[in-house]
Amino acid sequence: MTAANRSSLAPRRAAGRRWRRAFAVVAGLCLLVFAVNAQFFEVNPGNPWGLGYGIAAALLLLVTALYSLRRRFPRWATRRRLGSARTWLYLHLYGGALFALLMLMHSGFSVPTGAVTWWLWLLSLWTVASGLAGLALQQWIPRVLGSSLEVEAIYERIPELVHELSAEADALATTCVEPVQTLYSRRLAPALASPQPRLRFYFDATGGRDTALKEVEVLHPLLPPEEQAKLAGLSKMYRTKTQLDAQFTLQRGLRLWLWAHVPVSTAVLVLLAVHLFAVWYY
Repeated sequence: MTAANRSSLAPRRAAGRRWRRAFAVVAGLCLLVFAVNAQFFEVNPGNPWGLGYGIAAALLLLVTALYSLRRRFPRWATRRRLGSARTWLYLHLYGGALFALLMLMHSGFSVPTGAVTWWLWLLSLWTVASGLAGLALQQWIPRVLGSSLEVEAIYERIPELVHELSAEADALATTCVEPVQTLYSRRLAPALASPQPRLRFYFDATGGRDTALKEVEVLHPLLPPEEQAKLAGLSKMYRTKTQLDAQFTLQRGLRLWLWAHVPVSTAVLVLLAVHLFAVWYY
């Protein structure tokens, strides 16, 4: 990481620390109020204390949901000076976590028994947990992509790039001597055939390619110079392919996370509307 990158990250990290401290203080105050409250009064969703916590949770959820509008209309939000995208992201994250805490206080830290409230309770916790997981992914994956990989590729184009690389490697392998062809067909060709997402790339962006290329290193000095050059070319293509696999795995992880978070978040808003209507109607 360059000095310029480090200096640009410093304000973000400071802002992140300020939001974390503010969340810790507010969450601590909420728990203190609940602890004092519970000492003198019963807390359940139907009494004034429980309703107060529930109303605060609902309002907070609606505010945090506005983040999706901020993302969808960035120019309009900038013209209206509605705050930076990062400020809204922090509000979305820490506001969502505070919403979960107030929701638990609303139910008296008990599991609801009604069908709608049970699903609202469960999906709300899932939404907050998946949001925190998404935060970790969005901080971790760009760091891996930027620091360990030399190849950059758009997710949708990776299968096409792999196909082209595989065809090029096949053509080169047919011109090699028999030991190289055997090694290629046994070790390299299967890995070059298609994108191969692996969990290992989240922890090791090389995907263990150096271990896989041990046989190439052993064979290389035994070959004449012309065959050494061909084997080096195949080895380079294999390294490129593992980097494409890493890109494919990590970018797919972010896309899968969106499917795990956004639809459930929408369902929480719908269930909240149903819950509020039921409370008002009955």
